[in-house]
Amino acid sequence: LGVICGAIFLVCMFFFIPIPICKLFIGWKHLNFDHREFIQFIGALLSICCMIFLGFADDVLNLKWRHKLTLPTVASLPLLMVYYTNISNTTIILPKPFRYIFTSNVYIIGLLYYLYMGMLAVFCTNAINILSGINGLEVGQSVIICISIILHNLVELSGPVAAYHRFSLYFMMPFLGTTLGLLRFNWYPSKVFVGDTFCYFAGMTFAVVGILGHFSKTMILFFIPQVLNFLYSTPQLFRLVPCPRHRLPKFNPETGLVGMSKARFKPSEMHILGSFIIRIAEFACVVDVKRGLGEDGQYMEINNLTLNNFLLKILGPTKEQSLTIILLCIQAVCTAAAFFIRYYVSTFFYD
Repeated sequence: LGVICGAIFLVCMFFFIPIPICKLFIGWKHLNFDHREFIQFIGALLSICCMIFLGFADDVLNLKWRHKLTLPTVASLPLLMVYYTNISNTTIILPKPFRYIFTSNVYIIGLLYYLYMGMLAVFCTNAINILSGINGLEVGQSVIICISIILHNLVELSGPVAAYHRFSLYFMMPFLGTTLGLLRFNWYPSKVFVGDTFCYFAGMTFAVVGILGHFSKTMILFFIPQVLNFLYSTPQLFRLVPCPRHRLPKFNPETGLVGMSKARFKPSEMHILGSFIIRIAEFACVVDVKRGLGEDGQYMEINNLTLNNFLLKILGPTKEQSLTIILLCIQAVCTAAAFFIRYYVSTFFYD
């Protein structure tokens, strides 16, 4: 049902176009048309629309992992072109500790900035997709991230960059409404399957407002659980360790609980770097490893490297609804930490 949620969002945004773009005066006789904001608005919608279409193609065609990196890159190109033609600001301000090392506090990094924005779009679209697999998790984390962005925008509305945050609210408020509707049907026990379409749609929407709203670093702070999940999943995502296509927790019909899903393979199938990483992770007790399995004892087994399975390793088998609530509570706590970093810790590094 992710494609339906995305379609309703687009319809809302299409009807909304005249309201922020055209500054209407009494009697509808005079229009002050903001071409620059209109271009940004349409470019953002084009990237989101492309990502919804490509996500639907993924659901239908069951694309391979490598395509999941290519598709967001292609869909982000309209967004990057709009940024280049309308904004074209590639300036970064160094944190205070580095200002004593480098000759200048401000640097223009040019093409590297666009590479960074493209990577942000790819990360946002895939980060929600790989932290999934249980009822309500994909939509629930998107709701919390969206609320976090809205709160950040509201705080900044009285500041010097109010226009950028007002632009972000144009997208976040309709997104929150449509996503809450989807969450109602996706909550445990779920009546619908959101698919990769929703994950891509949500991720690209967040990337759009983060880039065009000029708060991409703050956006990354709202993705702390997704960043941790990505780092934990890295050995499997980069094929250093064998990775099954689906890594969602395993449901036990006898107990009604979910437990860790596992990947079984021969040690020789691992990359030498993957073997080294797994040994370190085993020593740190963050991965459950069993060796000498199978009739000939040639197989080993590890839990799939996702945040879901890591929590199940700590908590043991639990109810699916309880696992979702725990993960969403972690998301909320990380959001509070993000605001603390953004409005308190950052003052020690930036003026």
